[in-house]
Amino acid sequence: MVQTAIRENSTVALDQTEYQKRYDSLSAKFDKSKARLEQLMADLQQMQLQRAEYESFLKTFKQLQDSLEEFSIDSWNSLVEYATIYSADDIRFTFKNGQEIKA
Repeated sequence: MVQTAIRENSTVALDQTEYQKRYDSLSAKFDKSKARLEQLMADLQQMQLQRAEYESFLKTFKQLQDSLEEFSIDSWNSLVEYATIYSADDIRFTFKNGQEIKA
């Protein structure tokens, strides 16, 4: 649309004030759309990263045995994102899939 407006301005005698208003409006619309596209692309990239993390978590989880017979630092690191200690009676573990449990 911007290119069409420029072409029209170069071939037809137009009021330059009106042309400039039209051009500025189209340019603002383009800038707004471009910013929205960039935000969507960043959101998509974040979702793809999160998906890869979930897939890695599920792959590791499926490889575990049904019961854990002994503590393994590898199991801990592959499943637990972090632990939050609110008090001696309130400790919560957040897993890499986002699930939280109170211990």
